[in-house]
Amino acid sequence: MADNLTEKQRSACMSAVRGWDTTPEMRVRQAAHSLGYRYSLHRRNLPGKPDLVFVSRRKIVFVHGCFWHAHECERGRRTPASNTNYWQSKRERNKERDKEQQRSLRTAEWKVLVIWECWTRDLTGLRKRLKDFLD
Repeated sequence: MADNLTEKQRSACMSAVRGWDTTPEMRVRQAAHSLGYRYSLHRRNLPGKPDLVFVSRRKIVFVHGCFWHAHECERGRRTPASNTNYWQSKRERNKERDKEQQRSLRTAEWKVLVIWECWTRDLTGLRKRLKDFLD
């Protein structure tokens, strides 16, 4: 299936995709803050620039988009109809990079939690996951 957008339109569309301060990330931040936890954001000195860093607890939270990181949920299993090979390899590279970054962090004695975008829609469940992880 051919792309129905011009190259310029596709570029504008893709550049609108944010890498940080996304809605799922903001939900996780708000939940953590409301539970009384304080954190740092996007620490560049750590592998993967984690979304939330709880320095005193040596714990890290990544907030992953289901599509971009190929989660097992409905949105994560969705495959674009055009340029399929590109998207499949891109998402596989993302998964491999995520594994390597988490391995590096665990080796450095950080505890890591991945919060998936689909989990952020249930705020009660999200708060419970964060509390269980951070306590």
